[in-house]
Amino acid sequence: MLKVYKPTTPGRRDTSVVVTRDLAPNKPLKSLTKYIKSNAGRSFGQVTVRHQGGGVKRTYRVIDFRQQIFDIPAKVLSIEYDPNRSCWIALISYANGIKAYIIAPDNLKVGDKIIFSKSKLDINIGNRMPLKYIPDGYMVHNIELFPDQGGKIVRSAGTGAMVMVHENGMVQLKLPSKEIRIVSEDSCASMGVISNPERKHIRWGKAGRMRKRGIRPSVRGKAMNPCDHPHGGGEARNSIGLVHPKTPWGKPALGVKTRKKHKSSNKFIIKRRK
Repeated sequence: MLKVYKPTTPGRRDTSVVVTRDLAPNKPLKSLTKYIKSNAGRSFGQVTVRHQGGGVKRTYRVIDFRQQIFDIPAKVLSIEYDPNRSCWIALISYANGIKAYIIAPDNLKVGDKIIFSKSKLDINIGNRMPLKYIPDGYMVHNIELFPDQGGKIVRSAGTGAMVMVHENGMVQLKLPSKEIRIVSEDSCASMGVISNPERKHIRWGKAGRMRKRGIRPSVRGKAMNPCDHPHGGGEARNSIGLVHPKTPWGKPALGVKTRKKHKSSNKFIIKRRK
């Protein structure tokens, strides 16, 4: 649920946040966290990634994307906020006492029982099994591109892929980008859509909130001098003076395809997103 602030100040106007009062107020499990040093967009003091730097310090939660403790039921202990990703995470405890963090699907609640298996399971939110046992039309997330590789795609808030067709040992998936891709039917996927679907509607409101996220200001190239950007220079406001826009280093920009033409995984893509 979104909370929209009243415009008591210019920074509050149109600002909104996702309400987190239903999440666990406790700190993350210490054994499943680690410290990751922020490089702040710099390498040896030199800016290597523009527009990144600063931000609030964060403890990294170790997420189990592989989920390979099979056929042992697990109980959801808590649904928690994770500052390192857009969705919520769930702390689960297996029947053998092992605890782990996983990506929380939407509508997963504390006390629910989930299970991961290489065999056929009930179609319940949070269960994980090979794609060959998931019927057409169901939504899945945290999908393996290759068997036993661990979940690689569809891991952001509010996203889910639709199982479309089973044929010749492969499964067609319609990804959130509308791309249609084939994956081995032995690859595992988790049932349901990922939590926190309202995140895409957040209005950040002011620059200070972006700085806390580690995002620094960006300047238009045409507002720079010619020595700083190909779009720079000229008197007053005018066009960039080029047929096509360029990056600060003179490479084509804005809408140019960056995927390699002969990439080995092209054979798995049936329909591109554009």
